[in-house]
Parts: sequence; structure tokens; C-alpha cells
Amino acid sequence: MDRILIVDDESSIRELLSMHLEERGFGVLSAATGAAGIRLATEGAPAAIILDMRLPDASGIDLIPELKKHAADAPVLMITAHHDMATTILAMKAGAFDYIHKPIDIGTLDLALDRALEVRRLSRGSDYLSVEANRTFKFDAIVGTSAAMQQMFKDVGRVAASSATVLIAGESGTGKELIARVIHSYSAPKKPFIAINCSAIVDTLLESELFGHEKGAFTGAVAAKAGKFELAEDGSIFLDEIGELSGNLQAKLLRVLQEREVERVGGVRPIPVRARILAATHRDLAEEVKHHRFREDLYQRLKVVTLVLPPLRDRPEDIPLLVEHLMVKINQRLQKNLRRVPREVLEKLQRRQWPGNVRELENVLTRAAVLSQGDMLLEEHLVETTKGLGGQPAAPVIPLDAQILTLDEVERAHITRVFNVSKGHRGKTCQLLGISRPTLERKLRKYGMVRDDEPSDGSTGA
Repeated sequence: MDRILIVDDESSIRELLSMHLEERGFGVLSAATGAAGIRLATEGAPAAIILDMRLPDASGIDLIPELKKHAADAPVLMITAHHDMATTILAMKAGAFDYIHKPIDIGTLDLALDRALEVRRLSRGSDYLSVEANRTFKFDAIVGTSAAMQQMFKDVGRVAASSATVLIAGESGTGKELIARVIHSYSAPKKPFIAINCSAIVDTLLESELFGHEKGAFTGAVAAKAGKFELAEDGSIFLDEIGELSGNLQAKLLRVLQEREVERVGGVRPIPVRARILAATHRDLAEEVKHHRFREDLYQRLKVVTLVLPPLRDRPEDIPLLVEHLMVKINQRLQKNLRRVPREVLEKLQRRQWPGNVRELENVLTRAAVLSQGDMLLEEHLVETTKGLGGQPAAPVIPLDAQILTLDEVERAHITRVFNVSKGHRGKTCQLLGISRPTLERKLRKYGMVRDDEPSDGSTGA
């Protein structure tokens, strides 16, 4: 029979809680002071502790570490008449499992107590994933035992033995840059690895970033600057989200791949390119070529070797190993000490669809680690990816007879709405949508929202 320790200086509360807990089948230990509570915690080995915030001889918050020292795995439920934010934060920071306001609602107390005892049961069990305490996180490690990942390891090994251009395809969050870094580390480990996100920089600046510029090439070019291709030297240049390149830059990149040389913006001297080119995209470039959004000749040059990363939902057997790997990283970054993940938590993670793939898994684990106490990662702290704010569904259920819009139709409607909100101002539209100016221009033309012969800067906004 589990025993519950009640530490409260109000005899009426002790009696009320004692009667209720005894009716539920618990043994009860009762103390009116902090000193008596510590003694009973030492002698009585309680399964859980209900602790008042204010006691005659001590503060409940100050008592939490002492009680945990003498009843190590007993969760502490703090009860108090105070509803202020600071007290709640201090209690949870000190290690309280939950924080319950007076007057006590018995139903709320029962739920908190049952949850606390369940966590205690899990922490005492042996069916959990163990995270190694002193292992150093390896930032360039690819994790997986599934057949798809084992094949990926073999392909990476073969690719690393050559200097061929590599196109890495896969959904967002699958680890395309990690694969690029691993290829580089096994082929040119002591040479530069230069990465650039083609979707994060506006077209005019991206050209300068990639190819460099000469002094005076444009306003603000007060000195000559080497581009990424030059800086990569004999190493690797990684072009992330290459599917977002404008037509102009696609043509210039094609020339680089064909001639193995670049010219700085405003320059006339060709500069040899010695770096290996690694590119990545979450788009289906074959489809982009079919719809004339990506140059076929450039696509053929890029896909000398193509590696396709599988989404996480297709390899659920890799999740336990990924969780162990990521928890090492999270523990180091957050200075946490999470060492155990119950089997049912892993099973819950394996049943998810993970639209954001490994990146989403890491974010979910990070949030759970922040909210968890002790060394156990709890299921209650895992965020449902299908839930929105307040636990509500992220999107309404669509009736079977409703019209289903294509992704392009949804995107067009959203861009139109934002474009109207910004009153046709392209700069503000880019800011609201979180995309670059070239990407916006391509989408406006794609959806017929501007004429093909209309200049990019137009008269509808800078």
C-alpha cells in the first residue's frame, strides 16, 4: 500500500485529506511542521508528498530539496492559497511535480496525485531506453538502422570516394545538409565547407555571394569581395534549396558547372572553380523541369549522383536510436540530465507521422526536456503535432463531399490575400510571407497574378 505524506499546519486540511486518501486505499502520514515532515519522509518512505507552501518553521519551496533528499523518488505536490505567477514559477523550478491552489478541489488533487504516482512507477521500471551519461554528441553522425538508412550509408561511402556533383533530395527536416557535411568530411576533411541557402537571400545579393564582386561593381561595393565558389577552394560548396534559384542565376550556375569557372560581378577575369558542388532541394526538380520552372540542362548537370533521403515516417524503427542520439545533444545544450525514456513514450513517438521529420522530432524532444523533471522523459510533455494552440485541432476536419483544393490553389489564394493586405507592395508581401523577392516574382508569374512582360519591380510597390 502506497503511503502519502501530508505536510500542512492546518489540522482541518490534514484531516480532510487524510480521510479522503484513506478512502482511496492509501496509507497516510501527517505532519504540521517542516521538521516533522522531513522526519516522516526519512522514516516512512512515502510514495508522494503533499506539501503546504507556508509552514510555521519553513517555506515549502525551501523544503522541497530536503524532502527529495530523504524521499528521493517521491513526487511533491505543492498546495497554497497564493495564485501569483512568481510563487508558481519558484515552486516548479525547485522541483515540485504540480502546484494546486486552495481551496483544494479534490478532483484536481486526485488527478495530479495519480499522474505523479504513475510517473514514479515508470521511473522505477526497467523497460526504458537508456541515454548514456558521458557520451559526446557527434554533430556529423547520421543515425539509423533501417534498410533505407543502411543503403544511404553505402551510397555516401561511394560518393565520398569521387568528386562528382551530388544532388541531395528529401523533405524539409530530413537532414540534407548533414548528409552534405558527411560527404565532405569523408572526401575533403581538411578543406573548407561553404554552405549557402539559395532561398534566404534576394537574387541580386545572392549573385554577389556566390560569385563575388569587384570594387565599384554596384552601389556599396567599396571593395572587391571573393564569392563562395572562390572561398570553397579545394573543398565543397553546398547550395541548399537550389530549386529556389531564379532563371537568371540558374543560367549562370549552369555555366559554372560546364566551364568550371566563375566571373565576379563587374569583373572580366575568369576564376577557376576547384570546389566540389553539393546541392539540395525539397522540391521534385523533375516536376519543376516539366512545368518550366527549372532548367533541364542544369538539372541534368546537378543529378550526376542523386541521393534521396527517406522521410522519418517511413523508418519508424530508427526513432529509438534517433531519440538516444538527440537526447545526448539536448542534455548538453540545456544542461539537463535526462537519462531514461520509457518504452511507451518511444512507441508513441513511433506512431507519429512527423511531417517535419528529424528536425520536428528534435524540437519535440527539446520541449519535453525543458518541461521534464528528474532524469525521466515523460509522455505528458510530448506535444501533439496535430494539435494547435489550446489543444485544439490545427485544422478543421474536411467533409468527404467538400471541394478539395490543390496545394497550388491554396498557395495562390494565400499569396493573393497577403498581396491585397499589403496593397500590392512587393517588399511588404515578401516580409509577410517570409520569402525572397525572386521567389515572390516567380510565384506571381506562376499563378498569373502579373503579366510575363511586366517588370519585376512593377508599379505596384517596391
